[in-house]
Amino acid sequence: MAAKLSAIDTAKYVAAKRACDFVEDGMRVGLGTGSTAAWLVRCLGELVKDGLSITGVPTSTRTADLARQLGIPVTTLDEVKWLDLTIDGADEYDQNLNLIKGGGGALLQEKIVATASDRMIVIADRTKQVEALGAFPLPVEVIPFGWQTTKALLEETLAALDVMGDRVSLRMNGSAPYVTDEGNHILDLHLGRIGNPRQTALVLNQIPGVVENGLFIDICDMVVTGNGDGRVQVKDINVGTTQEDVIEFDDAENIFANLE
Repeated sequence: MAAKLSAIDTAKYVAAKRACDFVEDGMRVGLGTGSTAAWLVRCLGELVKDGLSITGVPTSTRTADLARQLGIPVTTLDEVKWLDLTIDGADEYDQNLNLIKGGGGALLQEKIVATASDRMIVIADRTKQVEALGAFPLPVEVIPFGWQTTKALLEETLAALDVMGDRVSLRMNGSAPYVTDEGNHILDLHLGRIGNPRQTALVLNQIPGVVENGLFIDICDMVVTGNGDGRVQVKDINVGTTQEDVIEFDDAENIFANLE
């Protein structure tokens, strides 16, 4: 018998389960990376087992491995060219559905896949909703060559932007720099608050050595937010609607309870 889900895991699960309602037979679906996106992949795996026919395009090797384990057919973006839908998590989102992503280190592939989709749906728990982006460190993917120079240029640039902090740190994996699937490093920008996300995103990408930043502006179409009591809020920014549902399930029989 599976253990009872924690409130945070319940929130992630019900958001993922509700988002599956937007996946239709025959779709090409971008599969996000991170703890919440992993719930989505597990839910889709159950639907595929029951007969749903989809093709998944993973945004990381971790997601690809999980999807294959669960029987979801996967391919590459180069193969399918364009996607019907991408479902992914977020580290933060604001009322305009601007996002910070990249806490899991896959921001580059995540942004490419999301941009190559007709729609992007973010699944999240309530803690990811913020008044202003920036409390979560903003990831910036940079090439390894000259990364310290890139870091200095970022620090200099931040002084002219509408942000609260300016500390930049190299993301580590133990005693070595973290390496992305594309062989790059990540610099985390500890900004506190980002007053103008659009301007910040544009300026950061002009710095030599920067590959991409974790600000997702005008990319997300819908956020599905889960709560620990099973309630789910669905906000669609394109039609200007917000609705609330309740996802009911038996914790004791839930096969996802051991998902980390």
